[in-house]
Amino acid sequence: MNTHKLLVSMREIWQLLKIVQQGLNMCDWHWKNFSRKEMQCKETGECNMSPSFMDRLQALRIEFGKPMVITSAYRSRRHSAEKNKRRPGTHSLGCAVDVAVSGEDAIRLILLARVHGFTGIGVNQKGPRKERFIHLDDAAKQSWRPRPHIWSY
Repeated sequence: MNTHKLLVSMREIWQLLKIVQQGLNMCDWHWKNFSRKEMQCKETGECNMSPSFMDRLQALRIEFGKPMVITSAYRSRRHSAEKNKRRPGTHSLGCAVDVAVSGEDAIRLILLARVHGFTGIGVNQKGPRKERFIHLDDAAKQSWRPRPHIWSY
């Protein structure tokens, strides 16, 4: 009976440690125009964004001068869009976002992104405005991933 009480207590301690860790991670978040929640994996809730990527994104946002609606950011390797890939995608490396944007703002965002050192730019400007986005990443060049690189979806 005492063993059962000890196990329950250990579970409670583990849950408390998780809550404390989440709180500490929140304290480390210093990118004023982006929330940790919008950068989290939509399927797992994990958030392992690269701090250097976030610094670059924040600098871009300041110069862009308008809100940037993030539709996709960090993706866990367990995310449905990532788990069947041969190699981790830039979202699962914590160095990519998709920004809902279209028209003149999309063109301006692409130009500023290059100035700020983003090396991967994906363009989806087809279909309804609400489905249009620009992918931005700062992944390093690899044999399978040329950089700088721009593509369309």
